[in-house]
Amino acid sequence: MPMVQTWTRVKRSWELYLLVLLPVLYLIIFKYIPMFGVIIAFKDFNIIKGIMGSPWVGFKHFHNLFSSPNFPLLIKNTLLISFYSLIAGFPVPILLALALNEVRTGFFKKSVQMITYAPHFISTVVMVSIIILMLSPHVGVVDHIFSFLGFSNINFLGEPGLFKSIYVWSGVWQEMGYASIIYIAALSAVDPSLYEAARMDGASRFKKIIHIDLPTLIPITVTMLILSLGNVMAVGFEKIYLMQNPLNMSTSEVISTYVYKVGLLGANFSFSSAVGLFNSIINLILLVVVNAIARKVSENSLW
Repeated sequence: MPMVQTWTRVKRSWELYLLVLLPVLYLIIFKYIPMFGVIIAFKDFNIIKGIMGSPWVGFKHFHNLFSSPNFPLLIKNTLLISFYSLIAGFPVPILLALALNEVRTGFFKKSVQMITYAPHFISTVVMVSIIILMLSPHVGVVDHIFSFLGFSNINFLGEPGLFKSIYVWSGVWQEMGYASIIYIAALSAVDPSLYEAARMDGASRFKKIIHIDLPTLIPITVTMLILSLGNVMAVGFEKIYLMQNPLNMSTSEVISTYVYKVGLLGANFSFSSAVGLFNSIINLILLVVVNAIARKVSENSLW
């Protein structure tokens, strides 16, 4: 009988099941089935012998990673860039959403939204090209401004100490508008009667933000924070790789770029898989731990 009831529910809502079918198939085909290939992290993969025919070497590639003299630097750079991006970039979309929520002029609000959303749609290659053209010594716009003000020329992308700030703040500028959409959507669901009651009680705009807007944003903010912390080790590859040069390598070399150079360009696929598996395990642990902390502290969590 339970099977009959299940099929009855499926027939009654077949459109919804059909709608969810494609995303489920996508997850199975492109996410779950490829997990089988992770076993090459424990083998000396030979493309001729295939996955099953390659010899088993256990934790050899993990040992090579942990014993590598570059490993401490890779972890340091990856974590510093990730947490710098999180600290600098996470509050900005929230502040932008709160500010736009207070704007009542339709034309101005739409103009600000368009200007802040547009950079998100710039491709990574074009974005890095803009950064290079802006910051190049002798020919860059910033260098010309510095020269006009009497400052000496600075090779911004050649200074290791400046790389993280350039990477992070250019990313904040590019993503803050698009990232604020989810917070603006949450604020749009606030009952207008709450604002009316606060206005009649003489509450200022700042107090309305503190007592109405921020409590509304707490659940979605906690969720986004958990997801962000769960991707701490997954620093974007393309932008960092394109911004790298021999002068800033000491602060720009992260796990993803190292894997590309050593694992893929060097055809050491087993090693690159081991590093990828290490990253995924660390991200999973962080996700579970942060979710548990959030559930105890704020009673808001993913599960």
